[in-house]
Order: sequence, then C-alpha cells, then structure tokens
Amino acid sequence: MKSAKNGQWETQACEKINNNLRSVIILICVAVGILLGQIDFISNYSAYLIEPFLMIMLFGVFLQVDLTGLKNSFKNTRFAALTVLINFIWTPLFAWFLASVFLHGEPDLQIGFLMLMVTPCTDWYLLFTDMAKGNVSLGAAQLPLNLILQIILLPVYLLIFAGSVVDIEVMTLLKSILIVLLIPFLFANLFRYLYVKKFGEKNLEEKILVHNDNMQFVFLNLAIIAMFASQGRLLLQNPQLLLIMLIPVILFFAVNFIGVQLVGRALKMSYEDTTTLNLTTLARNSPLSLAIAVSAFPNHPLIALVLVIGPLIELPILTIIARVLLWIRPRYKVFGKKIEKNLVEE
Repeated sequence: MKSAKNGQWETQACEKINNNLRSVIILICVAVGILLGQIDFISNYSAYLIEPFLMIMLFGVFLQVDLTGLKNSFKNTRFAALTVLINFIWTPLFAWFLASVFLHGEPDLQIGFLMLMVTPCTDWYLLFTDMAKGNVSLGAAQLPLNLILQIILLPVYLLIFAGSVVDIEVMTLLKSILIVLLIPFLFANLFRYLYVKKFGEKNLEEKILVHNDNMQFVFLNLAIIAMFASQGRLLLQNPQLLLIMLIPVILFFAVNFIGVQLVGRALKMSYEDTTTLNLTTLARNSPLSLAIAVSAFPNHPLIALVLVIGPLIELPILTIIARVLLWIRPRYKVFGKKIEKNLVEE
C-alpha cells in the first residue's frame, strides 16, 4: 500500500508545470535577462538579487524534505546502496573524466560541469519517474538521503577535483555553503516544525507543499533573469558555450542510462525499480549548485552560466529518456528467468 506521504509525490507530479515547457521558460528568462541587462542601472544592481532569489528557492527545496523520513531511505538496503554508489562514487569520477577530456583548458567550464553532475536532483526526477511508470514511492524514499549527502560531499568534490584546475579558498567555499545552504535549511525545518505542530502534516501537504514546486521554479527563473541581466554580455561574448557543453552532457546521460539498464537487468530488478534507479541517478540538481557557484565563485561567472545552460540540455534529454523507457516497458527482460518483485509495493 502507498503511504499518504509517498502518495503526495504522485499527486504533485500531476500538478507540476509541464516539464516539456520548462526548458522553453528558462530560455525565455535567459532572453529577458539579457535584454534587461542592456539597461545600465539593472545591469549594475541585478547581481545583488541572485543570492536572495536562490535562497528562497532553496527554502522550498528543503521544505519539501521531511528529514524524519531519512530512515525510509534505508528500508531497501540494496536500492539505497546502488543509488549511493552510482550518484556519489561513480558519477563524480565519470564527470571528472568527461570534464578532463572535453573541457580541457577551460577550468571554469570544468568546475561548472562537475558541480552540475555531482548533485542528484531532489524534485523533478519524481515527475519523470511517474511519466515513465516507475516506482515513485521508492524514488521518493531516497530523496532525504540524496539531499543530505550532496550537501556534505559537494565541497569535498570541489576540493578534490576542481582544486586541480583552479585555486579554491577553502574558508570562502565553506562560508558560502554555510550562508547559502544553512540559512534556508534552518528556516525551512523551523517552519515545517512549527507549521506541522500547529496545523498538522496533512495540512502542510495540502496547503503548502502542493504549490511548492512551482514556487521553486518561479524563484529559480527570477534568479536566472537577475544573473543574465548582470552577466548576459558575457554569454553573448561566448555563444559557443552551449555547443561545448552538449557532447559531455549527452555522453553523461547516455552512458549512465545504458549502464543502469544493464545493472537493473543483471540484478533481476523489475522494470519499475530499474526505471526509478535510472531517473534517480540521471536527473541533476542544478539550482543547488547554482546557488553555491554564485556565492563561492563570484569572479568566475562562466561557472554559473554553465549551471544555467545545464537544464536547457538536461530537461529535453530527460523527456526523451522517459519516452524511451515507456517504449522499453513492454519489451523489458532481465538477464535470466526470474524478475524480482518491486522493492516497494505501489
């Protein structure tokens, strides 16, 4: 049976902004930002709005994650282990390899690419899981673990991988992470605690969380407008960025998609659970990385630009992958005879 909390994700999936339009909306916001950036007053002061907008967006990200549900991440030990292994060990190594090969000599692009790829998604992967008829309940159970691990490990990845291509001030990085992440994290958890104490968990889900995803998307786009208003001229001077990023991003998704399909079949996982593992390990959390990049690397605007360009490529790819998975569904076969039951009953 589905729990009310896990059922919430499926309800939200139906109410979210159509993800086929998200890339278009982001692109429109990029254009609006560039146009506004031609006005000197806006260009000079818009940079001060980026962090506040992103922190409000992160408040929404943290609000949707009930940390008391962290223990649920470990109920299915094998799935949790696979998720951690792929997201936090294989993916950083593979991302570093791709950045070294395809972005060699472009340190800012390398850092931006790494920051994009080492942070697993904490929201829209559930929508794509639902679109592809995966196990949404199982995917939702991994959300708290993915969020906590990426917050802890992102500075470690930056120091290990990015430290070899650009000088990183450790204290500046840690200070940026504390300010940009800790403040919205604490406020979100305090708000959740007080709201639930007074009105109850169900009221929070029905009155607040049902609108939370769209609120996050609005403030993400406001931050994008502000960023391109302040840095749009830089993008116009580097129009090749999108093409440069295209090959490593596509390779990242293609290799990981095929690899997880092979792992799922080898372990005799059901189509639903393999699909969930696919999308849990493919979708990326560019907004969180963007917030840190803006704060930690203010003198390297190309890093932030990469993290805005990322979703323009990622969202269409995830839409295609969801459709490919639906095509695979009636043809899905494991290596061997027996298919394992879903790890979480739907």
